[in-house]
Amino acid sequence: MLMEQKSVSYWDLTRYFAPLALQAASQAFSYPLVAMVASRGPGGTANLAGLAQSNIILFFIGVVGFGMVTTGMVYGKTREGFNNFFILTMLIGVFCSLAQTFLCIPSLSGFLFGHIIGLPPSIEAPAAFTLLATIPLQFLFFLRIPYQVAMYNGRQTGKASIATIVRIIFTALLSFISCMLGLVGPLWAVACLTLPVALEVVGSWFLSRHLIKDLASSMGSTPGISEIFKFNLPLTIGGYFLALVGITIGGFIARAPDPERMIPVFYLALGLVSPVAYATTRLQAVAIAFLPVVPSRDKRIFWFTLFSGLVLGLLPLLFILPWMIDLYYVKLQQLAPGDIGLIRLTALSLVIYPVGVALRSHWEGMAALDRKPFSVLVGQVAFMITVLISAFITLYLGAPGYIIGTVALTIGGFISAVVTRRALVHGAKVSIPVPQTTTSYCQK
Repeated sequence: MLMEQKSVSYWDLTRYFAPLALQAASQAFSYPLVAMVASRGPGGTANLAGLAQSNIILFFIGVVGFGMVTTGMVYGKTREGFNNFFILTMLIGVFCSLAQTFLCIPSLSGFLFGHIIGLPPSIEAPAAFTLLATIPLQFLFFLRIPYQVAMYNGRQTGKASIATIVRIIFTALLSFISCMLGLVGPLWAVACLTLPVALEVVGSWFLSRHLIKDLASSMGSTPGISEIFKFNLPLTIGGYFLALVGITIGGFIARAPDPERMIPVFYLALGLVSPVAYATTRLQAVAIAFLPVVPSRDKRIFWFTLFSGLVLGLLPLLFILPWMIDLYYVKLQQLAPGDIGLIRLTALSLVIYPVGVALRSHWEGMAALDRKPFSVLVGQVAFMITVLISAFITLYLGAPGYIIGTVALTIGGFISAVVTRRALVHGAKVSIPVPQTTTSYCQK
């Protein structure tokens, strides 16, 4: 039985998306807040560097759950589907936590941080310690997912963002209190990361409990845990391709002229663009939530996607205004005043990068609704390949490092969007028995 189709206004879309965008962008702010706790302990900035390296490993392991929100929005709309999705999420969370525990064995962590990554002993020690200390944090990230999905499906995105904002505020308070009391160093930095996430999990459960309780029973066959995992697997594989992009671009910029200047310039500018680009990925949730209830001829969701990507892409330009660029980049980020011009060029050249991410996310949502997760994977592989080719060509042509990074990301974003769209039109569905709650949105 198809859902009743009705008109959806731009205000409806904005009310749903704005809290998700705020939530996604604000999640990046936790880590700079705890940086001051880590760097004020014995060892100084080596503690911060070690924590950053262990967080990279934590997130790389956690990419196994990259597609769980999308999967939950598709299969967690009934009571039985949500229960199976919850069990799968917990199993993946336990697996990732055990994998992280395994890497904490002294001989393995020493090989990972000391030999593979090549960290000096002063950074290797806090990296190994914080990797062990963040095992509970790894599991909490997974425990949060089902409750957030329930609010997304229930169109209670404002509540979902409240839980995240409270987490950020609590993180800031803990960080400042820790510094005031002298409770500093890598252990206290991990505590300032973990306790707020635990609070966010509890808050998310509290805000979503009635939505979960009110889920209707499935009228047909319910996908099992293995079937839901089959749908999620291509999304996970694609997540690893995306995770490698940042490392790949850094490697090319390091081989371009003057890397000591270009690498900081590029990543300082990208540090403001990445949160808004990540926010545009929530347009995938907009597509999943609203496309089933609007006529296929209604293009407002597409135009909303395009406009949202452009607006979010313009926001980082506020920081290159004359008084803001000096305050943020020079005074706070310690950028050399002579590199202000490079920062401006880099920020301007990254303006349309979030637009490509927005379009890709929109079509990824359509692919999820049509049960075509391999279309998502194909688009993400295309992103990685395009980044490699673009970075290689611009490096060969002698382009400066910031141009290499911005060109690779921007072209990669739009190519991946186009490839995702084409794969959506021509790709095959995953043969998973899903209760019919949507129609097809693949328009040739």
